[in-house]
Amino acid sequence: MKNFDWTSFTKTIAIKAPIAEIYNAWTKAGELERWFLERAVFIDDEGANIGPGVNVTEGCTYKWFWYLYEDPMPGLIKKANGKDFFQFSFEGECCVDVTLTERTGYTVVELRHYNIPTDDHSKQYIRLGCASGWAFYLVNLKSVYEGGLDLRNKDGNLPPMINN
Repeated sequence: MKNFDWTSFTKTIAIKAPIAEIYNAWTKAGELERWFLERAVFIDDEGANIGPGVNVTEGCTYKWFWYLYEDPMPGLIKKANGKDFFQFSFEGECCVDVTLTERTGYTVVELRHYNIPTDDHSKQYIRLGCASGWAFYLVNLKSVYEGGLDLRNKDGNLPPMINN
């Protein structure tokens, strides 16, 4: 593990859906709740909640809630170009870039998670844990937008698993 990059990783997936639809999947609370979160709350720079069908913009903050976990994750939308690039803080000072490109009828989603601290806790829970988590959620994004099947475990009677 000597040459392993603990500070960043990239995940890529091709989704048979229009680029605008996948951009909305990342930037509208109502769409994030279809494949990623139990509840997404976005707040504009004036402190007002942004509706579930409205694209967020740079400078908005968020509180994201996952199924089976009580505590929300707060963060900041750093960039949102309205078309093919979205950047947000994640797990404190970490950053996530989502870049969308069109290729042969697919939208290719490239997710880069970086600025990960190198203490043991961050290595385990952010670098390794988030890499696994993002892999699942990107597959769920593909599943929801290509076929409508949501793969997340939402059953509180079951313990946390790879699909929540």
